[in-house]
Amino acid sequence: MNATEQAPVGWDGAVNAWRVAGSVYRMGRREWVTEAGWNEAYDDGVRTIIDLRNAAERQPRPTDPDVGEALAAFDVVFTPTEDPDNPEFKALCDPYLNDPAHYAANARMFPDKLAAVFKAVAAASGGVVIHCSAGRDRSGMVAAMLQDLAGASDHDIVAGYQAGMRGINERHRTLWPPHPHERFLDEDALARLLKRRGAVVLDFVRGLNTREYLLRHGVSERELGAVLSALGARVAL
Repeated sequence: MNATEQAPVGWDGAVNAWRVAGSVYRMGRREWVTEAGWNEAYDDGVRTIIDLRNAAERQPRPTDPDVGEALAAFDVVFTPTEDPDNPEFKALCDPYLNDPAHYAANARMFPDKLAAVFKAVAAASGGVVIHCSAGRDRSGMVAAMLQDLAGASDHDIVAGYQAGMRGINERHRTLWPPHPHERFLDEDALARLLKRRGAVVLDFVRGLNTREYLLRHGVSERELGAVLSALGARVAL
């Protein structure tokens, strides 16, 4: 695997889990991971968990596994990528951010919040796992920005988002109770969305220019270097 090509991760219980590059991972909600899964993540070098969700989303569910004290081994950092009560955001992203067509608006409305995610990656001890709820859109937006920063190819950025979309779609096949807004899509329906949304992710991240965007909004050159080091990327700043 090169420094910008995602690979699947098999931590027990983890949903839609991928290594973005180097020691940086992404996935769906952390509460799905079992105690054994957290031990596996620790063995893989993860020491920091970056939660992109809003406070209201961080509620346990009856089906979540008991992980004992397993999470005590990790630093958990909360860096939401949005203000869900922002009127413009609510008008665009109802009921939530679920389409990369709205990533550019998110980046425009909440630059300080996105910058805080990258600052958290830079400050993290050990490996980092970044997660939202599904592991598709907030995680996908940040993962695409990480790949762009590290010099990923167009193909790898598109494939990264599409992998996340396939991953949570497969979860919907067996999820019970069903998701209130989404259902499992058959291959024909999924393929159409994969093509369109993959292209939109690429347009977003290439138009953004992640490095310049982050520098403009308070991420330092030193912090960018730390992020690139975590990604295992050798890209001149």
